[in-house]
Amino acid sequence: MTDLPDTNLVMLTLVKPEGQLEVSLERRPMPQLKPHEVLVKVLAAPINPSDLGLLFGGADMTTAQASTRDGLPVITADVPPAGMRAMSGRVGDAMAIGNEGCGLVVKAGDSPEAQALLGKTVALLGGEMYAEYRCLPVQMVMPLPDGTDPADGASCFVNPLTSLAFTETMRMENHSAIVHTAAASNLGQMLVKICAKDGIPLVNIVRSDAQVEILKAIGAKYIVNSSADDFMERLVDAIVETGATLGFDATGGGKLAGQVLTAMEAAAVKRMTSYSRYGSDTFKQVYIYGALDLSPTTFSARSFGLTWALGGFLLTPFMAKAGMEVVGRMRKRVVDELTTTFKSHYSHEISLAEALDVDTAQAYNAKRTGEKYLLKPHG
Repeated sequence: MTDLPDTNLVMLTLVKPEGQLEVSLERRPMPQLKPHEVLVKVLAAPINPSDLGLLFGGADMTTAQASTRDGLPVITADVPPAGMRAMSGRVGDAMAIGNEGCGLVVKAGDSPEAQALLGKTVALLGGEMYAEYRCLPVQMVMPLPDGTDPADGASCFVNPLTSLAFTETMRMENHSAIVHTAAASNLGQMLVKICAKDGIPLVNIVRSDAQVEILKAIGAKYIVNSSADDFMERLVDAIVETGATLGFDATGGGKLAGQVLTAMEAAAVKRMTSYSRYGSDTFKQVYIYGALDLSPTTFSARSFGLTWALGGFLLTPFMAKAGMEVVGRMRKRVVDELTTTFKSHYSHEISLAEALDVDTAQAYNAKRTGEKYLLKPHG
């Protein structure tokens, strides 16, 4: 495959020392391949919450303004002091964005492994996907079946592997059921389908009646609305019925993680045959894996005994811990069920330039349930 351009259009995010964020497009020299690398024409890349954390970080997007540089769009926004403290490690470093994507291998290094991928549609992991082209080692791409729609292949890694990692963690840590927050998300809907297929009881926490209906429509059994007056009562009932002692929280801030632990303890106490002033001896674990709520994580009352843990969860360390056999099995399942269990739905498709329109950026940065944006770098 020939006739490649000399330059590659890349999206960059930069935090300036004076308290300003700049997101821009820049033309960079086309990467030169090593023997074990491939050059992929990026056809689609999702905008995930994890991407937004790097893209806009702690900037106040209500202050966003548009301009141009070298004929390409630029967004600037003010960063408040708290945001500057949180992003102090990246000040002055223009960073490329985009955790995953899908594209066509248009050039390959000399190794047999790289050459075998030439002309293949592949899923991509490794960052810097908001670009026209991406150079990656062969280990960071996953071949997809011929004819795969790039929109289906774009979200092969982050949400599918994270949702599978939740069930693998459940088994590895000897739990038997799961509680999941923000459960109407794309990831949450995947988890509903996985748990239904695998026979895993799943308690889904959402925040509106509309989201309840979304999950009912795909067969979720236990759905609890956190905005309802009887939320805690219903959450305890669902955990009593399922026996869930493991939770994954996408909100991060606020009181929801503590409420899940409290409900798990209340369910455990109901099973106790004698009173203990230390609470139940049932171990309860909640992992925070997202930051939809940027406020502090709080416990209004630590009423979940002394046998509990709260920690963070990230896909990459999990895969390193789980090992190649487990990860290989997970990746194969994603490919096998790409258009069923792991199909993502997008509300908007935008170009790189459109992503730097202020109104559009503010819309996808709002992270509204049911709205998911797909970048198509080549239109």
